Amino acid sequence: MLNRRQFLSTGGLVLAGTALSSQTLFAAGKDSSGAYVCQRPPVDKRCFVSKAVEETIKTTKPKIKDAKLAWMFENCLPSTIDTTVLKHTAKGPDGRPDSFVITGDIHALWLRDSAAQVWPYLPLLKQDESLKNMVKGLVFRQAKCVCIDPYANAFNDGPKSYEQGNHWMKDDTAMKPELHERKWEIDSLCYPVRLAYHYWKATGDASVFSDEVWQKSTRLILQTFIEQQKKNGLGPYRFQRETKVQTDTMANKGWGNPVKPVGLIASAFRPSDDTTIFQFLIPSNCFAVTSLNQLAEIYTDVVGDKAFAKKCKDLADEVEAAIKEYGIIEHKKYGKVYAFEVDGYGNHLMMDDSNVPSLLALPYLGWCQPNDPIYLNTRKLILSLDNPYFFKGKAAEGIGGPHVGLDFIWPMSIILRAMTSTDDAEIAKCIKMLRDTDADTGFMHEGFHKDNPKNFTRPWFAWVNTLFGELLLKLVNEGKAHLLA
Repeated sequence: MLNRRQFLSTGGLVLAGTALSSQTLFAAGKDSSGAYVCQRPPVDKRCFVSKAVEETIKTTKPKIKDAKLAWMFENCLPSTIDTTVLKHTAKGPDGRPDSFVITGDIHALWLRDSAAQVWPYLPLLKQDESLKNMVKGLVFRQAKCVCIDPYANAFNDGPKSYEQGNHWMKDDTAMKPELHERKWEIDSLCYPVRLAYHYWKATGDASVFSDEVWQKSTRLILQTFIEQQKKNGLGPYRFQRETKVQTDTMANKGWGNPVKPVGLIASAFRPSDDTTIFQFLIPSNCFAVTSLNQLAEIYTDVVGDKAFAKKCKDLADEVEAAIKEYGIIEHKKYGKVYAFEVDGYGNHLMMDDSNVPSLLALPYLGWCQPNDPIYLNTRKLILSLDNPYFFKGKAAEGIGGPHVGLDFIWPMSIILRAMTSTDDAEIAKCIKMLRDTDADTGFMHEGFHKDNPKNFTRPWFAWVNTLFGELLLKLVNEGKAHLLA
């Protein structure tokens, strides 16, 4: 079993049970005439087929006048269903739909990644019953995962021992064979709420909320958030790993750097799966507020449990107040800005990371509007060299992070910059950078060197592929296809 870093040095992929090489699957896609050739797997090798997604590609692609961008859109939007839905059944042994969605290069389901991977398909669910059932199956699968362990970030499809390749079974934490990895990250519990809530909004199907397993998972989510406010001691979670990578383990015998209980929720790790420095990770706390408010709405309007809804709303209000008191810093250059991490003692970290949630992505996740003054101040900071993880080179500029290392820009950050921008010139600039840094593969990657896009990590990263497709589809649907010319 590989983790994200270990995969960077490998080239083997497994797709729908067939071993492929990254060179075969993601080769430069031009024929002898110079025309772009679709880089999707052959139809019989695709994991899942959606008529609605195929129709969306068919109708949208002609509206993208740049030939390369049109080619990249066709490759990227279906990447999740083409290559990562390794299991789907409309009715499992327990009567529920069930779907198992891997990240791509790692044969495990991340709560964050899997929810984000299917996100761009939500507007299509009413048009495609099979796609709707696949996403519904993921909602149920995620609920079952949370019930196995709300502190885990990634799960196997059933129990696996160390001898079967589950290498993180040796981590010094409360590991279980069903877990791929047990890194506590606030966003791992936010993404399942986001997916279930917006599945309901997209389809009108509220049946998932009456399911006892789903309800149990949401109660565990609330309980875990409260435990990680650390008002009653350190709580039940600790983590250590034998590793040469500093960001893969926690200080202080696995408890992490201390925090002062002020109402914020501690996150041992970031959505990059890197350990936090100060455990009150502000973008993830913002995401938690949004998720708790969504739970309050579900339990008020659908489930009819107003007592639980009030608990969710009360915690959302407490965390939001704490963000405003401790998470907003007066910067000498930019004015009031959001800190990336704080500890409640007055210490704070000024930066942003490329993964989502991030400070850059706050409007995308529903925390604020793109024109919010504090967000705009923060945006200026994190998209400048005053952010230690903002890199500017010959090929592009953008945000990276310690997960891949210095001078590596993540396409995800460029996509989110465009997603959250209200400036057409800035959006067009982002599109051009994305177009010109795919290393002629037709796909997005985890990161690429600021001066050399052919030096990239993760040739098979379905989330960022599908996110790129979402961006182009958004621009076409909003009447901004001219920015793709």
